[in-house]
Formats: sequence, structure tokens, C-alpha cells
Amino acid sequence: MLGLMQDRPLTLPHVFHRAEQFFGHKQLITATPAGTVETTTVADWAVRVRRLATVLDELGVSADGRVGTFCWNTARHLELYLAVPCTGRVLHTLNLRLFPDQLVYVANHAEDEVVVVERSLLGLFWPHVDRLETVRHVVVIDDGAPTEIPDDPRIRHYEELLAAADPHAGRFVVDDENAAAAMCYTSGTTGNPKGVVYSHRSTLLHSLATLFADGVGLGERDVVLPVVPMFHANAWGLPYGRLLAGSSMVLPGPGMSPDAILSLMAEHRVTVAAGVPTIWMGLLPRLADYDLSALRTVLCGGSAVPKVLSEGFRSAIGLPLLQGWGMTETSPVASLGLLRTVHDDLSTDEQADVRAMQGPAVPLVDLRIADPESGEEQPWDGVSTGEVQAAGPWIAAEYHRGEGGGVQFTDDGWLRTGDVAVVDRHGYVKLVDRTKDLIKSGGEWISSVDLENEIMAHPKVAEAAVIAIAHEKWVERPLACVVVEPGEQLTADELIGFLADRVAKWWLPEAVEFIDEVPKTSVGKFSKKTLREKFGGYQVATPDV
Repeated sequence: MLGLMQDRPLTLPHVFHRAEQFFGHKQLITATPAGTVETTTVADWAVRVRRLATVLDELGVSADGRVGTFCWNTARHLELYLAVPCTGRVLHTLNLRLFPDQLVYVANHAEDEVVVVERSLLGLFWPHVDRLETVRHVVVIDDGAPTEIPDDPRIRHYEELLAAADPHAGRFVVDDENAAAAMCYTSGTTGNPKGVVYSHRSTLLHSLATLFADGVGLGERDVVLPVVPMFHANAWGLPYGRLLAGSSMVLPGPGMSPDAILSLMAEHRVTVAAGVPTIWMGLLPRLADYDLSALRTVLCGGSAVPKVLSEGFRSAIGLPLLQGWGMTETSPVASLGLLRTVHDDLSTDEQADVRAMQGPAVPLVDLRIADPESGEEQPWDGVSTGEVQAAGPWIAAEYHRGEGGGVQFTDDGWLRTGDVAVVDRHGYVKLVDRTKDLIKSGGEWISSVDLENEIMAHPKVAEAAVIAIAHEKWVERPLACVVVEPGEQLTADELIGFLADRVAKWWLPEAVEFIDEVPKTSVGKFSKKTLREKFGGYQVATPDV
């Protein structure tokens, strides 16, 4: 027996039409390179989306053609977020921080037909345009930057195209909910980046998850600031989620300095902000200088959130960070670290320990941990470790063009995330490490993540990353790469002494290297690959540990 419900596809045109019909008065605020802000309404933005839909037809973009974007977080970028998939095309957000060869690779691999570029970013993009095999048009958004625009027949001007186009009439229609809506490539920390293709169905369901009360809980009264780049897994679903909810939105453009972000948060009474740990680390010393009383949620993801960072926010503004976990392949939100009633009787410090976990899976996502070699599922006992594996309607089933040969997916269709974790009896995930970052010393595992968190608890430490180095006796030992707070001085002996009562003796770093900055990946995570290359031949003595 079948249910007698209407069979209507879950597609992004619903997001657009809902925002246009119900929330036309809501504001979209964009910070410009000149340090000013541009304000528009959803109603005016919607007209521009309709004009852009016509432009895509006039540019000859094929029925499911890929449209690349090389843009900041702006209202114009949000126009592309809807116009491209609502006309059946595929949005491909290009990572601004990719190395040139990787940028060329992903644009060619995705077969982008058009790339839309902010004028302030032309200097990064245009030198490589002749290597782009399928790109026929480069559409320039003039954001007021003084960057020279090349005199080239491939160049088209965004505002001129929109001004000459009639708005698309009527409702947008995408019949197949499983049709591709967007593409995002992984950050390529090993080998070439791999393409993750999001469907209309997966994107809409993931966007709905941002509205869950036991989650980010976006609502009509919210003012949302996605500091996380719009090229990073669709800004964690927040652009589409805020359109569904009717929230106002503040977009930071290129201004990523702590003062620029904090000024936007204070002036526009931001209630929900989202970014990676390195962003919030930069803001932490300045929080007391701004009125952030409107904030109710500060979402943090991209890598494990140090307890000292979350508690630093709680001490400064009374609001700890809300930790989310996921990856490009999980759209990306897979779990959120909210406290539940089972944690009500815990002490303040014990609750902080829970918030330092990645939390339970959000509704519609299933997680399990399994031995990475045997594949045997591990119990949720808070002790047993295993690779986190994920399944759900917004979890990737394979990569674009079958890249990777399927090795990142199990025989029964679960995604192998590469993250190692323990899970407690309440389903709270605690990441221990990446499989490639675990340190095996004398046959026992050391979690680089846990050791980094303890190092960063030292008041003189700004950042720290831990990698494995070769050791004659123990095979591998931890090397601590440490950035000291400006104006402070710290010795290796002082740091080891601080750690002595905080970790097991055999976890103590074999050596400490003081560096100017922990290198970052294109999405703001610590690049341990870079550190391993830098310290690849590191040799240490062989004292007993």
C-alpha cells in the first residue's frame, strides 16, 4: 500500500519562491572592499536573480552546464546561488585559496562553461584563464576595486548583462530532485581535489536541518553572518537556510580582519555567526571591545574546536562556541555539540568537556565508528576508537567522475571520513584524530588533537599543531609546533612542565619547535601536511619516555 501524498520534488526553486513571496522586506547587507556596506532587500535581490536567469540563457550555458564562481561572501554571490540551480544549471564555487594548478584542475575537471569573478579577485584568476579548457565567458562583478579589467572578448560585465536582461517570468521549475544543484571540491590535502556533487534534494534537506531547534535553529528574527566562505560547502547551508527561515543576512565580503567582522556583528545586531576556529581565535582578544549582546549562537567547525577557545568565548561574552562537525562530503553538517538534559547535573568544567566534543549526529544522519583495517564496528562506550563513517540523504555516495576509485566508501555504501573518534553511550562523537595524523609510539596511539588542545591551554600559546616524527626506538614521537602569543616568551621546558600534569608521560612532546604561524589549508584548517614536509627529516635523541 502506498501513501496518498503529492509527489512533489524537493528542489531549490521552492527556497527562492518562498523568500520572494514572504520575506521581500528582509535585508541583505554586504561589506565592500572600500570598507562601506551595501544594503538591499530580498525583493530587489529576487528581481536580480530573475534577470540573471535570463543572462545564463543568453550566454548559452547548456542545460546542466557548470557555472563557476570566484567570489567573496556577497549578495551578488547569493544571486548566483539561486539563479544557477533554479534554471537547472550547476553552481560550482571555486576555492579562492587554491594553488593555481589546483584551480585550473578543478575548473577543467568540472567543465565550467562560465566563471563569474569579483573584480578584486581578477589578479588571482585571470593569469590562468588561458589554461581553462571549457570556459567561454568570464563575467566580472565590479566590486569597486581598482584592479584593471583586461581588454579581452571573453570578458563580460555582470551589471551590464543584468541591466539588458528581462527578468525570468513565472515560477522556476526543476522536475528532478536528484538533479545536480551544486559542486564543491575537497581541499586537496592529498592528491588532486575531488568533486562532490550536491543534488537539489540533498541541498534542500540539509538546509532544512539548519532550522532544527536542537541545532542552529535559524528563524525569521535572526540576523545571520556566514564568515565561513561561500566556496566552502555552500557556507555550511546557511545561505539557503536563512532564505527558508526569512532571516536577515550580513555578508562580510573581503573584510576578514577581526575588527571588520566584530564591527559588522555589533552594528547589525548579528544573532548567528559561523566560521572556522582560526577566525574565532583572531576575534577572541577583541570581544570585550564590542557590543555583541545580540549574539545567541556562534557556530564553529572545519576542525576540532579547542576547549580553551570555546571557554574563552564563554568567559568574554557568556556564550561558548557551538561546535559542528562535517566535511565537504557531508554537505557538510553531520553532528552538532549541543548539551542535552543528560548533562544538566555536570559541573561547569565537565560541561565544557562535553562542548569540546563534536556531539551527536543531527537528524537524518547516521554515524558509526569502525576499525579502519578490519571494518569491524566498534561499541559506543567512550573508550573504543574507530574511523567515523557516515550515511544519510546529504552524504556523498561517490565523487565526480568516480575519482578515488571508491576507496572512501564502504561496501554497504557508508562514507569513510578518515576521522578517528570515540563515541559515548549518548552518541556524542569525540574526534581523536585524522587517520593520517595519529601518532603510533611504541605500539600505542597518541591523539594529536588532544595533545594540541592541552598545549593551547597554556596562556602564552596562540596556536599549536602536533605531528609525528620518526624515532629510532619508539618508531614515532610527537613534535609540537607552537606559535607564542605576541609579546610573550616561552621555552620548551616551560611548556613540557605545564603539560606534565595534564597528559600521560609518554604523550609529552619529544621536541618543541617555535614557529611564526601554523600553516593553513585553503579552508582554514591546520595544514599538517605542510608541517610534515618542513620537518620531514627531523631527528631526535632516544631517551626513555
